[in-house]
Amino acid sequence: MIIGQFCDTYPPNIDGVGRVTQSYCETLTKMGHEAYYIAPQSATGKETYSFPVILSASMKVPGELFRMGIPDPRFRRELMEIPFDIVHAQDPFVAGMEAMNVARKRDIPIVGSFHSKYYDDALAKTHSKALASTLVQKLMKFYDRCDGVWTVNHATAEVLQAYGYRGKILIMENGTNMESLSPEAEKRMLARVTIRKGVPVLLFVGQHNYKKNLHGILGACAMLKQAGRPFQLITAGDGPDFDDIVKEAEQLGIRDQVQFLGFVADREELMALYYHADILVFPSLYDNAPMVLREAAVMETPGLVVAGSCSAEGITHDYNGFISPDETAESIRKTIEHALPLAKEVGHHAQLTIPISWDSIMERVIAEYDRLIDGHAGKN
Repeated sequence: MIIGQFCDTYPPNIDGVGRVTQSYCETLTKMGHEAYYIAPQSATGKETYSFPVILSASMKVPGELFRMGIPDPRFRRELMEIPFDIVHAQDPFVAGMEAMNVARKRDIPIVGSFHSKYYDDALAKTHSKALASTLVQKLMKFYDRCDGVWTVNHATAEVLQAYGYRGKILIMENGTNMESLSPEAEKRMLARVTIRKGVPVLLFVGQHNYKKNLHGILGACAMLKQAGRPFQLITAGDGPDFDDIVKEAEQLGIRDQVQFLGFVADREELMALYYHADILVFPSLYDNAPMVLREAAVMETPGLVVAGSCSAEGITHDYNGFISPDETAESIRKTIEHALPLAKEVGHHAQLTIPISWDSIMERVIAEYDRLIDGHAGKN
């Protein structure tokens, strides 16, 4: 099968959707299929992977790490030369529009995945509910034209329905790589990170954007310090609010207890970081099905999430993770204090119940691709 995976981000400036796209391409290729990663070119050029890559021209988006694709004639000619059986839009924006263009011209099916809270993003950028609602209405028209619409969990499906989508939704979960700790990567990680023996390690992995509730994490840590509770916070990731987040840590008087690593490109080093953490603190209300919770669980590190968030789906408090009653710093602080003595046992349960291998996910994906291809052919 020849599949086009369309995404609006490309390594190294990659978000969760980009990581999902990369995992789709890696696993599908390993299974013997031809999976193309199709995206705007990053500022650093083209990376080398086991799967084929097609990149369009791009331009920097002010205030963001990602670049907007500019589909040029060369890019479109290259796409039309490939005999795709199906295309998959992991984003509904420029990449999604190009996937739709290929699907209609080649008369093949298109899958559209819904990953993010686009209304929240638009509202944060425009500060206008009317403009945010208009964008969401346009995006729903995109999904209405797709042959298959997928979300990563039931909570995300509810968000999509709240946006006005009335069609059928397939729940297709994200997977993770089931891997063991690399001693070499652990050594590299420990060479750049100072981990104080006997002091609990709190970890945040993700984009450094205040919509991820970094303010709540830092506030909780400041309260822990005021109460005389030992801790060390490590963050991995970059983002538009990175500098302001570092300044906030300084203003709260906890800068000496926080290590900001920036973006960690080496996946094995990141897994070693999960391994050495006691808790992955992820109190975001924005995220839908963060891969970091699955990755941490592989290393027996439990996640801390917020009640009612999409991220909390699949987590049972005190069994395979911890759930803060709300997103406030005080609530996060109380949950951390409660969780630390239980972290080892709960982390073990997390490893047994949360991760799903990409291999098993891709078996479902291929079966659904086949169904859509057969159904589309039957219409002609």
